[in-house]
Amino acid sequence: MSFSISSKLLDAMVLSIVQREETYGYKITQDIRDAIDISESTLYPVLRRLQKDECLETYDKEYMGRNRRYYRVTSKGNELLENYRRDWFEYKRKIEKILINGVVNNG
Repeated sequence: MSFSISSKLLDAMVLSIVQREETYGYKITQDIRDAIDISESTLYPVLRRLQKDECLETYDKEYMGRNRRYYRVTSKGNELLENYRRDWFEYKRKIEKILINGVVNNG
């Protein structure tokens, strides 16, 4: 894709995936790769930042003899995600108005 992804949009995507199901970093990366090209080395700082900002919390769970770190959305993260979703729909509406309909509102 030729469009840049902002850090806020990436945060929203991560929160949305984790809100759908508590999951681990590699799986989150794979889910996001369905939409954009991203590496695990790009994603893990996002996860750490969201955790530091108290939007995500973690717990470890054994998987095949090893611990796997899982993420879940906190109430603060849910609130932030809802704000991101509202902003996204408004942004999308404005962009589509121009790209799809070719209409610019000068008012």
